[in-house]
Amino acid sequence: KSMVADYLAVKNALANGNETDAAAASGKMFDVMKGFDKSLLSADQKKVYDDIEAALKEYAEHISKNKIDHQREHFATMSKDMYDLVKAFGAGMTLYHDHCPMAQDNQGAMWLSETKEIRNPYFGDKMMTCGSVEEMMK
Repeated sequence: KSMVADYLAVKNALANGNETDAAAASGKMFDVMKGFDKSLLSADQKKVYDDIEAALKEYAEHISKNKIDHQREHFATMSKDMYDLVKAFGAGMTLYHDHCPMAQDNQGAMWLSETKEIRNPYFGDKMMTCGSVEEMMK
């Protein structure tokens, strides 16, 4: 749950164009992951977590140390891993799987959000409402 909360804080900071807050939230997420006790996981959950742990830590660390354009690049890949994590573990809350077709040089990118309203973390106030809800996850 705390990883999801930190991820959402990164998303909201990027949507607001605030690289300082994005860096702080991402650094917090990295620290939470370092202290995560995998012994509490089932075998299936452990496999999912092990498959994404190193990459997710790397994205969190990069976001914590870079400028907003680079943060947004790493956020796209971080979001894919967070989606897999939430699918395997749940989030303890309703999340929305959102997609922007114009992100990543028109290749498209997704993100998770706690609100149904689109607040695009890839473009911020340049195109705040660009995107659509693809899935509601409970």
